[in-house]
Amino acid sequence: MKTPLLSPTPLASLASRPRRTLAAVAASCLTATLLVACGSGADDSSGGGDGTGDNGFEPTTITHALGEAEITSRPERVVTLGQGSAETAIALGVVPVATERYDWGADDSGQLPWIREAVDDAGGDLPELITGGEEVSAEEIAALDPDLILAPWSGLSQDQYDQISEIAPTVAYPEHPWTIDWQDQIATVATALGETDRADELIDGIEDEFAAVRDEHPEFADHDFAFIYNQGPAENMGVFLPTEQRAAMVANLGFPVAPVVEEMKDDEVVGTDSAQFSLEDADRLNDVDLIFTFYSDDTNRREMHDNPVYGAVSAIRAGREVAPTDQSFVTASSMINPLTVPWSLERYIPMIQDALG
Repeated sequence: MKTPLLSPTPLASLASRPRRTLAAVAASCLTATLLVACGSGADDSSGGGDGTGDNGFEPTTITHALGEAEITSRPERVVTLGQGSAETAIALGVVPVATERYDWGADDSGQLPWIREAVDDAGGDLPELITGGEEVSAEEIAALDPDLILAPWSGLSQDQYDQISEIAPTVAYPEHPWTIDWQDQIATVATALGETDRADELIDGIEDEFAAVRDEHPEFADHDFAFIYNQGPAENMGVFLPTEQRAAMVANLGFPVAPVVEEMKDDEVVGTDSAQFSLEDADRLNDVDLIFTFYSDDTNRREMHDNPVYGAVSAIRAGREVAPTDQSFVTASSMINPLTVPWSLERYIPMIQDALG
């Protein structure tokens, strides 16, 4: 999992409109699946393929930056590393046997709350929490006896991949660590699980969630934004590019990307979907209407606001800053998937409205 710096992270106006959230859909699918077996149970008609292979599963090969994953039978014991793949698997009715531990965004149970809620609602068993990041353990994963390892949005190294791919087919990122757009991630997970035909269903559902917000809040289109981060008052700052999932979350709510973000693309830091710039150049953000960001703690917020250049940025000075402090929310709003989007939106919109006044 990425560090809080580069990781991730009720709608009053929509509450009057009856709608079934994607989390509820996921729980419903999951309930049906768990009646058969945890992590399996899709029938022949629901899988992606022509009904050949194991239980309607069509063998597939997924080529990625670190190698190839040859998946010959429907996965039943899935391990997820990195971010976002567990949520899509759950939405497809597959509860991973284990997920990467992420203490920074977890609740008191140790689980990410939207995962815990979806699995609890369905009466399933929560995934085991395992070590990730630089400490990925092939031995720990092998003990789980997985038949698929999903890591399409992760920082998996070639050495780590070489070890764990000996245990089970392993799906890594398409090009660079920590860079995959949300639609491709959903499609990749769905393909690996033999549910290719359902990827569009999940993507369309998320698009509908975003469209509902845009319809309810057309005023968002009148304010451009930049999603920035800081590494403390003595370090460089950064701005997330439009393809990064937390920035894409905001753009999908109807906010246009500020022109200065486009200008910074040439300074992209590979593997972060962001560009860096000097704190002394923070005044480049003066023409941005709305700043989205987060702080590691209240001390970090105070230090940055007290900085004469950063604190003088027009949006910061005017209070047009959306800067959540809840770690679970920061994590959820850093990912676009079937569980985090509805969970995030009901918390995000009031924050945004407060910032806009």
